[in-house]
Amino acid sequence: MTTTPQTNLSPLELARDERLFPVLTPEQFTRITSFGTARSVGAEGVLLAPGTQTGSIFVVLRGQVEISRQSREQEIVVVSLGPGQFTGEVAALTGQQSMVTIRAAAPSEVIEIGRDVLLRIVQTDSDLSDVLMRAFLSRRFELVARHYSDVFIVGSNYSSDTLRIREFLARNDHPYELIDIDSDHEAQAVLDHFGISVDDTPVLICRSRQVLRNPTNRQIADCLGLNVAVDTRAVRDLVIVGAGPAGLAAGVYGASEGLDVFVLESIAPGGQAGSSSKIEIISVFQRGSQATTLRSVRIPRPGSSERRSWSRNRPPG
Repeated sequence: MTTTPQTNLSPLELARDERLFPVLTPEQFTRITSFGTARSVGAEGVLLAPGTQTGSIFVVLRGQVEISRQSREQEIVVVSLGPGQFTGEVAALTGQQSMVTIRAAAPSEVIEIGRDVLLRIVQTDSDLSDVLMRAFLSRRFELVARHYSDVFIVGSNYSSDTLRIREFLARNDHPYELIDIDSDHEAQAVLDHFGISVDDTPVLICRSRQVLRNPTNRQIADCLGLNVAVDTRAVRDLVIVGAGPAGLAAGVYGASEGLDVFVLESIAPGGQAGSSSKIEIISVFQRGSQATTLRSVRIPRPGSSERRSWSRNRPPG
């Protein structure tokens, strides 16, 4: 597999949007580096591979770090980060699997900050928390909007199962690329490459390795590691079945009181309201929220005890 610089550079690379790829101030840089461990890496050294659990972020001390994504045929560099910048997106907080490759473009030195420490920073340092959370959320929204993903759906837009798979991924804020067998001229080549017939569709190509034929939502969640950070053996203070507005509000309030809360939902956070343009019910959302904002309630927030756990499984019975 070859790695190719992105020739038609996106606004990610051209604009250096401060929300997406901020450069830490000297004061912020000094504080955040004190939380991590210095690590040296040679040119082309991989810091994080796609499909591995996202347990750390990396702050660049010197050198250059590249973030690349997998297209249909090759790896494409999305952005290069220099000293004072950091890697990571929402998956760094939730403990889900990485969708990108992070590697050193030159001999570099980075500070590695593990997930537990990262959560503590987000909860206790409001200045760093603002910078980190803004960047993490903006990067995930950009990944979804630009379909930068390692997940491909091969199927017909007229298929109800294709629409179900698309809805599940979209409502869980997981980017994907659709290869429509009715209109995409490359669809047949993709089918031939993976040994798939049209009758097998819709098919989900997960992490560019595993092929799932008309998968259930549970199979998709397992393949993508959406529940990988959930400890099913833990004893909880409170279990909430259903993550609609009321369930999410109860989880937020319970966690704010120091309870160990577990929220169980079969599809995606937000329930029906998760796909609504505006929510004006339930006191915690009384100012009106967009669906994407409602769904992001599951992400740990500053000041939270971070005792909310999340599972995308259907309740028994």
